[in-house]
Amino acid sequence: MPLHLPPTISRRALLGGGLACAGIAALSRQHQARAAKTLLNVSYDPTRELYHDINTAFHEDRDIRRNDGAIVVRTSNGGSGAQARSVLEGSPADVVTLGLARDIDILAQNGFLARDWQKRLPHNSTPFTSAIVFLVRKGNPKAITDWPDLVRPGIQVVTPNPKTSGGARWNYLAAWGWALRQPGGDEATARNYLKTLFSHVPVLDAGARGATNSFVQRGLGDVLIAWENEALLAAKDLGPDKFDIVVPELTILAEPPVALIDRNVHNHGTGTEARAYLDFLYSREAQKIGASHYFRPVDPIIITESAWRFPTVSTFDIADLGGWVSVQKKHFSTGGVFDQIYSSDA
Repeated sequence: MPLHLPPTISRRALLGGGLACAGIAALSRQHQARAAKTLLNVSYDPTRELYHDINTAFHEDRDIRRNDGAIVVRTSNGGSGAQARSVLEGSPADVVTLGLARDIDILAQNGFLARDWQKRLPHNSTPFTSAIVFLVRKGNPKAITDWPDLVRPGIQVVTPNPKTSGGARWNYLAAWGWALRQPGGDEATARNYLKTLFSHVPVLDAGARGATNSFVQRGLGDVLIAWENEALLAAKDLGPDKFDIVVPELTILAEPPVALIDRNVHNHGTGTEARAYLDFLYSREAQKIGASHYFRPVDPIIITESAWRFPTVSTFDIADLGGWVSVQKKHFSTGGVFDQIYSSDA
């Protein structure tokens, strides 16, 4: 049916009103675009699935939208050490969620954030923890049960490069700490064990996820030394009929921390939003998401609710080895213990 306009409304007026409405809609969209802010989370390798889900939940959180407007979070992943260097070289990270505190300490030493950054958030700014375990082929055909089995003749071990990967440094230190605690163990025996262990590693991937892909997808090696969350992901989700998890008698508690990059959020005007994001990581919702991706939560209630997901482990922590400042200088600096044991003439 044709549209008959009342005599008091001309087609010109109707067109003008339509343009006015369109203009209002455009202004509304522009306002929404200005209201929505984007944060960049520079993270380490095994967190891709974790932060995909956390970022979605954060974006959809009603309280966040009411107080801070719509916030979109993008995540960049890579080896923890390489990611820290990318921030030093100009990556516009609003927050970092890296594999070890030492990588964030480097940023603090270069003026990107306060040196006491670990005191800003609960649990030394660590909303999730993990442990270092082994992933083996289904049925454990090489009968790998503990650290001594990794250096048996014919065993190939997959672990990433400690120079670029935070996960690799945890792997290395788990082995070092175990060796120190054996009967008659000392630094000489630990060094010999690590030298032998790395002689069983055919290739050093740059990051933890690359090492997982080498073991899981490329079929390289007999055993993967891995973050517990990576091992559980592979054994329960990626290949439930292809892999088993072996928990060593003693291992290290891996504590991957998070931090606000003060210099960048000041430049971006995103301080409020970035702080809200880091606080959200400690919320019950985010803690549940972490547990669903096999990261150990720190919230006591979620720890209890998710205990069935995680094997029992006996651990020591980085403080038992002298802390990251001492460990970094001794083991991973140029010419340190890792360089000495991995060089061809060591």
